Amino acid sequence: MVKIGTRVIGLYTIVAFKILKGSLLLALALGVYSLVGGDLSQKLDRLLRVVRIDAERQFFDNLAAQLALVTPATLGWVATGTLIYSLFSLIEAFGLLSRARWAGWLAIGESAFFIPIEIHHLVSRFTFILLSILVVNALIVFYLYRNRQRLFHLPH
Repeated sequence: MVKIGTRVIGLYTIVAFKILKGSLLLALALGVYSLVGGDLSQKLDRLLRVVRIDAERQFFDNLAAQLALVTPATLGWVATGTLIYSLFSLIEAFGLLSRARWAGWLAIGESAFFIPIEIHHLVSRFTFILLSILVVNALIVFYLYRNRQRLFHLPH
C-alpha cells in the first residue's frame, strides 16, 4: 500500500487539479468538435429551449448573431487548441505524479506564465474568480519551486 506523507500532499493536490483541468478541457474540446459544421445559432436555440430560457431576450439575440459569424474553420482551431492544452495538462499531471523533474519545471513555468496575465485582467476588471486563479497559480509556483529538490528526481 502506498503511503501518502503530509510532506507531498501539496504535490498530489496539484496533480489532482491538473487532472481535473485536463479532463474538463478535453470534454470541452470534444464538445466544440461536435459543433463543427453545424448551425450554432440553431443549436443555441435548441439548448435554450431544453433549459427553458426565454430565447427572445436581447442578450441571446445578440449571441445568436455573433455565433452566425463563427466559421467551421475557426471552431476547428478553437477545438484543436483546447485539445492540445488539455493533453498538455494531463501529461503534466502524470509527469508530476511520477515525480519527474521536467514535469516540475513545466508546472512551474506554466503557472508562472499566467500570473502576469491574471494580474493584468485583475487590474482591468476585478473578480474573485480571477483573484482565486491568481492565488492558486502563485501557490503552485511557490510550492513546487521551494520543494523541487525534495519532490523531483535529480538527473543521473
